[in-house]
Amino acid sequence: MADLALLEDMHAALRRERVFLDRRDLLMESDEWLLSRFRLPRHLLVQLCEDLEPQLRRETRRSHAIPVPVMVLSTLGFLATGTFQREISDRSGISQPTFSRTLPAVLTAIKSLSRRYIQFPFDDGQQSIIKREFYRIAEYPNVVGAIDCTHVRIKAPSTNDYAFINRKNYHSINVQIICDAKLTILNMVARWPGGTHDSFILQNSSVGIKLRDGALQGRSHLLGDKGYPLTEYLVTPLANPATEQERRFNTAHIRTRSTVERCIGLLKGRWLCLGSAGELLYSPQKSCDIILASGVLHNIAQGNGVPDDVQMLLEERMPREPWLAQPHMRAVQRRQELVDRF
Repeated sequence: MADLALLEDMHAALRRERVFLDRRDLLMESDEWLLSRFRLPRHLLVQLCEDLEPQLRRETRRSHAIPVPVMVLSTLGFLATGTFQREISDRSGISQPTFSRTLPAVLTAIKSLSRRYIQFPFDDGQQSIIKREFYRIAEYPNVVGAIDCTHVRIKAPSTNDYAFINRKNYHSINVQIICDAKLTILNMVARWPGGTHDSFILQNSSVGIKLRDGALQGRSHLLGDKGYPLTEYLVTPLANPATEQERRFNTAHIRTRSTVERCIGLLKGRWLCLGSAGELLYSPQKSCDIILASGVLHNIAQGNGVPDDVQMLLEERMPREPWLAQPHMRAVQRRQELVDRF
């Protein structure tokens, strides 16, 4: 019995006492400090935490539950820098395994706000405002959105990895972006492997299906590059402009459509996990969650006038062949009407 008691005493002595790290109240820092690390000022961070709290607050019998602001700011710090989880967790005063457990919940909660913050303008009143803003760029009429795709690098998936290899021979998610003239995202599709063609993503997206069914009224249309087919709702540039009028049309088209390239550059410059920080070391599904959450946060920043003084990551464009299928005659006529205006 004495030996048994001795063993129990030794076991108790060897058990590690739980250590709780000190957690700074990061929301007490200056707006400048918060913007540099989380890309949003204090009042927007507080509002975001309040919006997400119903989904993130958990009942617990423990006395050291992770506060919602710690969970949210840890996630935003990761999205803004793409830094390793251990460095983010050390800054927030939580362990790396804890951060790894809370990250999916926060991403899901932010994604749930997408219907509020990412909306395509099917309403005539909304379209009129967007058309005027686009027209101010190069006097190009009736544009309700500029469309393009961008690739977010990911680690090689464990299954079907070949489907994720893009034209530059690395694994990625091909992300569709439609934006307005103020670089606000109107539509984001983040679920297709990097080997998927841009036009396929549009044709199989909810917005693409509605546009094909005639959701845009009058002469409203999107602007896309030569990788998309010319349709009644999407106008592409002329492949070989021969006259001064056609060259002016192409110039105005390029200047107006370039907003989506700047939108993508700002998105990736603001949330470095999507660009310069390297590849996302997660599964395709979790990578898509990270991308969409970043899109929601981008629009929160744009809609509230957050300074966009981050360095835009204007990436080298993917090589692409022009769409060679014969367009419908009505689409050709509509583009010619636009050319005639120039």
